[in-house]
Amino acid sequence: MQTQTQPITTTELKKRKQQKQPVAVLTAYDYPTAKIVDAAGVDVILVGDSLGMVVLGYESTVPVTMEDMLHHAKAVTRAAKRALVVVDMPFLSYHGSLDDAVKNAGRLMQEGLAKAVKLEGGAELAPLVQRLTQAGIPVMGHIGLTPQSVHQLGGYKVQGKDREQAQKLLTDAQALADAGAFAIVLECVPQEVAQMVTDRIEIPTIGIGAGAGCDGQVLVLHDILQFASSLSPKFVKQYASIGSMIEQAVAQYVNEVRTRAFPADEHVFHASEETIAQLYGEVTKP
Repeated sequence: MQTQTQPITTTELKKRKQQKQPVAVLTAYDYPTAKIVDAAGVDVILVGDSLGMVVLGYESTVPVTMEDMLHHAKAVTRAAKRALVVVDMPFLSYHGSLDDAVKNAGRLMQEGLAKAVKLEGGAELAPLVQRLTQAGIPVMGHIGLTPQSVHQLGGYKVQGKDREQAQKLLTDAQALADAGAFAIVLECVPQEVAQMVTDRIEIPTIGIGAGAGCDGQVLVLHDILQFASSLSPKFVKQYASIGSMIEQAVAQYVNEVRTRAFPADEHVFHASEETIAQLYGEVTKP
């Protein structure tokens, strides 16, 4: 259970790195799940564009829109009392002009009540990260496997396996840190490379499929709970099988309705005999 009641801030996360205290990050996309993970002690709730795949039924994160992110961000931020809520900027919401990107990030902060935004990309985004931080918008970076670029990458593949790719990850991480990012997600990166990145930059690294050397870890809630999730990447540990439990419960409900086992007497309300008699036009006996 959680040991800290004060809201988590970006400054607190940087202190965690200095003190070598791992940061726990988990996704949430609605009010009830955000309320649960917040109460359980998660440090950061990520309203990820992964909602496109685990909540909206898309095959990738690409179709997710700003309106989708705003809708789900509002639900999560209403629930979170302690965790830092970070919201993904969706595909193409920050790849046009700097002004448009700042406007979209601002909407996530003003309308969605996010505490920070997350962007996928490396050194090429440094000018935008600097612009956003100057505007008072905290930014979490995301390098390695970047799901919004899955078609360009040729699929969900480990990044940074050769010297050239590894060096690019180091360069990208440093550029984002220098531009003002407060943390960086490293996705599907060899543990040794992730460790090098973690050691070289002063801001926290949050790993997903990047090994134990990162300053924190993030996973998708639906994956660790097996909640209607068909994905089982190597880096995911399953902590429960909620999906099968829900399916069994619903199947039992359906069966009881069809066999008239539900509702039973304890689930219904009763009118008085006098009322029933009046309804049927009968004379109530003394």
